[in-house]
Amino acid sequence: MSELRSVLDALAGADLHELADGEVLERVALLVAVGNRVAAELTRTVRHADVRQAAEHDGLTSMRSWLIGHARLAPADASRVVRSGRALEHFPALAAGFAEGAVTAAQFDVVAGAVGERERAQAAEQGVELAPFDEAWTAVAVESPHSTLITAVQAFEAALDPDGVEPDPTEGRRLSIARHADGSVTGRFDLDAVGGEKVQAAIESIVQASRPKGDERTRGQQNADALVQLCDNQLAAGTLPTLRTVKPHVVLGVDLDDVVDPATGPGAAQTGFGAQISAARARWLACDASISRIVMGPDGVPLELGRDHRVVTPGLRKAVVRRDRACVFAGCDAPHWWCDVHHLVHWLHGGETSLGNSGLLCERHHTKVHHGFRIERDPGGRWRTWRPDGTEVLLGPAP
Repeated sequence: MSELRSVLDALAGADLHELADGEVLERVALLVAVGNRVAAELTRTVRHADVRQAAEHDGLTSMRSWLIGHARLAPADASRVVRSGRALEHFPALAAGFAEGAVTAAQFDVVAGAVGERERAQAAEQGVELAPFDEAWTAVAVESPHSTLITAVQAFEAALDPDGVEPDPTEGRRLSIARHADGSVTGRFDLDAVGGEKVQAAIESIVQASRPKGDERTRGQQNADALVQLCDNQLAAGTLPTLRTVKPHVVLGVDLDDVVDPATGPGAAQTGFGAQISAARARWLACDASISRIVMGPDGVPLELGRDHRVVTPGLRKAVVRRDRACVFAGCDAPHWWCDVHHLVHWLHGGETSLGNSGLLCERHHTKVHHGFRIERDPGGRWRTWRPDGTEVLLGPAP
């Protein structure tokens, strides 16, 4: 083990700037193979510890719990290592490729996760030998993309039970949403193949339709923005079922003093689901919203409730859409049905709710404008965009 640490120390001490591009790529390929071999040895060792119940030495009942508690592995990663260890003896060819560094831990787990004890017993009952599949899967893992191995293993699963009952796709669907202290949300979903295809198709349509010039978002950010846009479109359509006697929409509660004050005002506004957001964020949403005035008494009891007032009337929006047609931020052409009507001079600061004081902005660029960017329409009717430092965002090559 000391020799292994010495080798790793030597690798970490190498000056990568001295390597040519080809040498860097060779190093990457070698490290991937070495990482595979280390992962294989970890899997083999964990399996040995699992059989010996070595975790009892530290007062724990399983190697999974030991890996989570002592090695600080994520629960899913700990389960994967233990599951793969229990499959090593059943797939010797794949295990050999894993030990040689040609098969990755993820590839081995594709087989270990899909062909477990129940599937192996089912194969034995039907007289199906695993050895030919083991050899074939090893060849696929070494020579083909990761997705190809998944397809090959799925074909084996289907062959074991070709006449089985088609499962209800809704049984395995899950969606969990967790809200954090700062109001942000983390979610996880599990979908069947068809359900996942529907979600991917909807999100991909928005991603591909919103690719403005100079877009530096990661693919993950693009997907997240598309999901929000998808919900925004549906909320704006007004066709969703009613929620607590009203059509579902984003609800904000904020004091008038915080709205008028130009300061950021962190935590000044509260959403309908209880998240705290800043007054600046509330002012951004108030550009194109319905406003209700509620007069509160000193004991927190509402004294007077005003009628809803739509800041941007349907007629004004039609006129703005007719003129602008799409997001007016430089380099963006997001369609008008994705856009809010932005007040160039906010109505809170005396700006008129008029055609001349309005412009279409998609969510991303509406946020930019409320964080230092600026748009204006010149006398010739051309929209121009300015950065927070005062320089103009120009399209095409620099003069």
